[in-house]
Amino acid sequence: MTTVDTPASGLTEEERLSDDEVAEPHAYRRLLGRLSHQSVVKHFDAYADIAWESDEFRIDPTDPRWELGGDDPLGATAWYRAQPAEVRSRIGLHLIASKMKTGLEFESVLKRGLLEYATTLPNGSAEFRYVYHEVIEEAQHALMFQEFVNRTGFEIPGIPKLLRPSTRRIVKMGRRFPELFFVFVLGGEDPIDHVQRRALRERDVHPLLERIMRIHVTEEARHLSFARHYLKARVGGMSRRRRRALAYQAPFILAVMARLMMQPPRHVVRTYGIPRGVVREAYSNNPAHHAATVEALGKVRKLCRELGIVTSGSRALWRAFGIWEASATVSPS
Repeated sequence: MTTVDTPASGLTEEERLSDDEVAEPHAYRRLLGRLSHQSVVKHFDAYADIAWESDEFRIDPTDPRWELGGDDPLGATAWYRAQPAEVRSRIGLHLIASKMKTGLEFESVLKRGLLEYATTLPNGSAEFRYVYHEVIEEAQHALMFQEFVNRTGFEIPGIPKLLRPSTRRIVKMGRRFPELFFVFVLGGEDPIDHVQRRALRERDVHPLLERIMRIHVTEEARHLSFARHYLKARVGGMSRRRRRALAYQAPFILAVMARLMMQPPRHVVRTYGIPRGVVREAYSNNPAHHAATVEALGKVRKLCRELGIVTSGSRALWRAFGIWEASATVSPS
């Protein structure tokens, strides 16, 4: 069984190149080599590395460890706190399972897009090798998430049907517009990575969920590093037209992904009869939830500013979608 090799904080950190290293001609290629090596020496199997049948990993829907905490938007409402303890636990578990189902469907799009991107790469490409390592790891994540969903006993539909046709267009971006595709990757991975790291630092979570999250954040640290440094290496050489397209499409993609990852799906709302007013209180009209969403997108928003694709024109979209940070600066054009 593979162990999660982590620093004193208990969480593997994303590997980054310093500003000086970024300027070096071969730094990006060396980073890809390190990421590929790490995928060889520190990777996980969904079944060999999780003791699914152990007593401590058993899923009991009434276990109080599934309950939402007071720092959760829904968990903080009077409606949720007034529910019987078993119902509070079931709602919490149902939301976790729903996020895992959404996560594995997002990773399905990610894998297909990465394979499309790989077809554009020449022989000898360091990116080709790392992309295939990532595809393999994401396939293990999907197995891990689906096994968890299966063991909850809930019937989880996944992403809304209205969004399914758009996933095929996103897959094609891997070939036709890889820079925008990797913004999509960060839009899905950064918020959930932020939420999982915070939960691991601050909450007493169920042992099975903890094991899954620790595996996930360990490997996602590499995936996030690759996506971020790919964009740093490529966006500067894009044409003015494609940079403009990236600037105006990025906030839309990030807003949609944040909503999917940070708000409850409709089937959970219907299953437990959560009143519309409670949903508005917890999410739509909740300044704390809005601030948490903005915070979860902090790294990718900062990256977009560094890349010069948050412009005076596109900033209005970031604000309209509610994902802008008031103190942030923009590029003039």
